[in-house]
Amino acid sequence: MPRILTLGEIVVEIMARDVGQSLGAPGVLLGPYPSGAPAIFIDQVARLGVPAALVGCVGDDAFGRLVTARLAADGVDVSAVAVLPDATTGAAFVTYRGDGGRDFVFHIADSASGRLGAAQLSPQALQGCTHLHVMGSSLFAPGIVEAALRAVAQVRAAGGTVSFDPNLRQEMLARAGLKAALRQVLAQTDIFLPSGDELTLLVDAEDEATALQRLQALGVREVVIKRGAAGASCIHAGGRSDVAPLAVEEIDPTGAGDCFGGAYVACRLLGHPPEEALRWANAAGARAVTRRGPMEGASTFTELAALLGRVPAPAAAPQECRP
Repeated sequence: MPRILTLGEIVVEIMARDVGQSLGAPGVLLGPYPSGAPAIFIDQVARLGVPAALVGCVGDDAFGRLVTARLAADGVDVSAVAVLPDATTGAAFVTYRGDGGRDFVFHIADSASGRLGAAQLSPQALQGCTHLHVMGSSLFAPGIVEAALRAVAQVRAAGGTVSFDPNLRQEMLARAGLKAALRQVLAQTDIFLPSGDELTLLVDAEDEATALQRLQALGVREVVIKRGAAGASCIHAGGRSDVAPLAVEEIDPTGAGDCFGGAYVACRLLGHPPEEALRWANAAGARAVTRRGPMEGASTFTELAALLGRVPAPAAAPQECRP
């Protein structure tokens, strides 16, 4: 079996109960819910039965225990998650606007998550890793950038593959050195999973066609474009695949892209062709928005099959993921 590893922020999320509520005024908040983009991604991987592991840091507190217990219960190896007695677990607060947008207040950079560094990349943490997933949102501190780049180098040197989801928040783009770090990861990426203008941003392209040409020149073998309510597309060696959105009732969109990515990468590592992986991933993203809480919609194959109205196909034979 393949073994998928990711690293980065581990946080809880606390959300407004009502649409239109502001964090600038008293109101009812719900949570805490397990969260953090890499944590959501790897939880979805594990829910599909693929060996999964996470490297990160939490505080010695109730929030940290909440998230790590949930990940472990879903099958994620959390042995490389460090518990720091002198730090607190990060938190994200979110409200929902009437137009479908969201507003956040983050306590992440100064939390335990910000302490993640190369020291956590022990030989045991990387042992057996055949695929590494990098979240751009995790590259908010120099130590984490160093850890991510070292992990990329070690996994590729061992013959493994890399996927990369920029997952950029607007406020991160002004950070010194961030764009250079993102481009370093992109240059070592096999599967690229952008949303919106992330497709063109890192290759300085004006349109999708130019971006795809430049990504191919970099050596990216598979580009999976997440379009939210407009569906998704995959451009690969065999051509292009597109899927239409699934009609579901949206309750909470946070984490949908992470579940999509986790399902796509897991399916590819299990040997499913790109177009089949795209269908499962599209369903994973759709089902994720029907649950309150960013990790609550992570799905099994049986749950995704029920949404798709089909009998789940048995997992394909594991194969080296070389799109």
